[in-house]
Amino acid sequence: MPSIEANLASWNRDWGHDGSDWSSAWGSTAAMWRGSVLARIAPFVPTGALLEIAPGRGRLTEHLLPLCTSYVGIDLAPACVAACRERFADVGHARFAPTDGKTLPGVDDASVDFAFSWDSLVHAAKDVLRAYVGELARVLRPGASAFVHHSNLAAFVDGDTGKLTVENPHWRDPTVSAELVRQACREHGLSCHVQELVQWGVPYHNDCFTLLQRPTDGAVPSGEPVHIEHPDLNAEAVLFRAFAQSYWLTSR
Repeated sequence: MPSIEANLASWNRDWGHDGSDWSSAWGSTAAMWRGSVLARIAPFVPTGALLEIAPGRGRLTEHLLPLCTSYVGIDLAPACVAACRERFADVGHARFAPTDGKTLPGVDDASVDFAFSWDSLVHAAKDVLRAYVGELARVLRPGASAFVHHSNLAAFVDGDTGKLTVENPHWRDPTVSAELVRQACREHGLSCHVQELVQWGVPYHNDCFTLLQRPTDGAVPSGEPVHIEHPDLNAEAVLFRAFAQSYWLTSR
């Protein structure tokens, strides 16, 4: 299980790139953003105050900044915070701050219009996800939403032995599942609107995209989220890579 300490040791260093290497299936981060990310969050941007949890070295921050009037990026690794501060030093409406891995320091109650996290919290354990869901319940404005990419590997843990029944080549956390995040949303009074189970580089749903919302009336949410099972995100990546090479990069 990737602990907070293990995550800090892994990410608080020079990666040798800004994270774009992990967008290679799409051909570029821009193609990943346009094809796979923006397509999912388009109803929520542009927006006012935007929060990004674990931006890393700003791989997607670059694309988020023009879509908000104020931005805050919270990351566990001081090296990532420093890299983002340097990279986006000329962006007046952005700030970056470190976290202890469970809280959103300096983010006021009911101040965020949209929260976002991509390809980072897949390495976070269940206590971290529960804590962040609780923090989102605190910082989201009534009616505001959050898109959170997290592990679903706990769905493949044998209930009798407690052992993982599938391979884990991408260092996903085996204590987190879509169901656990759904339960955490209910516990903190959040509505879980969509859960998209994703095959990310393996032939089983090791990841999940959860779209949650803070209700406007404070009522205890009921009902089940829209449930999507994505057959293969790599195939989606290849499709948008082809689009980028044939359509998006062609000058008229």
